Amino acid sequence: MEIDTDRIDDAVLALLWLGLHDGMRAWKSFDWDTMDRLHAKGMIGDPIGRAKSVILTSEGLARSERLFQELFAKR
Repeated sequence: MEIDTDRIDDAVLALLWLGLHDGMRAWKSFDWDTMDRLHAKGMIGDPIGRAKSVILTSEGLARSERLFQELFAKR
């Protein structure tokens, strides 16, 4: 099976919005490769470190909310 990593990244970014706390922080309990790709795309701060959360960029925060609504809101 071929995996569309962009769609995985979108789903994880949307779920990061679900776990937001303290403004722009979200728990970083997702696949490391995905977190690295989101960091490379400028959606989150560097996920490497001892902190259990990651900071979403302004762009990442806005995109994560939009993706969450697109993927998970009832219609």
